[in-house]
Amino acid sequence: MKEYLKKYGGRLAVIVIAAAFLVLLGAATRSGVGFVQNVTGIVAAPMQKVLSSTVNWFNSMYGYLYRYDAMMEENQELRTQLAEAQQAAREGIAASEENVRLRQSLELRQKHTDYVLESAKVVLWSSSNWSSSFTISKGRSSGIELGDPVITEYGALVGQVTELGETWATVSTVIDVDMSVGAYVGVAGSSGKVDGEFTLMKEGTAKLGSLADGVQIFEGDEVLTSGSGGAFPAGLVIGTISHVESDDSGQIRYGIVVPQAELDTLVQVFIIKDYTVVE
Repeated sequence: MKEYLKKYGGRLAVIVIAAAFLVLLGAATRSGVGFVQNVTGIVAAPMQKVLSSTVNWFNSMYGYLYRYDAMMEENQELRTQLAEAQQAAREGIAASEENVRLRQSLELRQKHTDYVLESAKVVLWSSSNWSSSFTISKGRSSGIELGDPVITEYGALVGQVTELGETWATVSTVIDVDMSVGAYVGVAGSSGKVDGEFTLMKEGTAKLGSLADGVQIFEGDEVLTSGSGGAFPAGLVIGTISHVESDDSGQIRYGIVVPQAELDTLVQVFIIKDYTVVE
């Protein structure tokens, strides 16, 4: 609208004035008096009024458009400030989370001096519906090998390196269908195995099976790696039992394990490249 008035405003004003003049001229002609006298007597005052009204109208329109443009500029400035504030907030949250990870990783290294650790970033989750795995930012060139255990900064088991490149590696998580981890559970340290199953993987859980007859496990029991077979160091937290399934005789068949590691929110992991086996 403002651009239209800038381009055609002058022409519009001339048309309005000319139309007003012609109306007054017609009125003068019909009155039967002289032209000059009518111009003096009729045109002067009404013309001033018409011109005044026209000028006021143009002034009000330009004033409205000016205020509108100023309001739009102010809104744009406010939107920019809001976007900058939101970005600063996101950066602050990211920095805070990074500080927590750094502090926890330092504590992890201090607690487990028997581990040789390599940190890596999670760069890509698998899109397959048949597995639970992700790609990390380091590989063979960083001393990582197939089968290396992978943990969080809190020491919770994430999974194991199952594919390896020069600068990348694939980690299969503890709920993956191909994963199997020796475990013990409960106060008595009952032994078993945590295995991935397809239906449970979709629910973000795994199965604790291969339990001895008469074993007693309960909901809320913590499940740890047993270290059997040498694939994983003993004592890593796998997760917690959320459900216990028994047969008709009361014999425990298996337990459902919820991983301690929050797999969906992983940003950084630690690869155990070497560790001391405690006999």
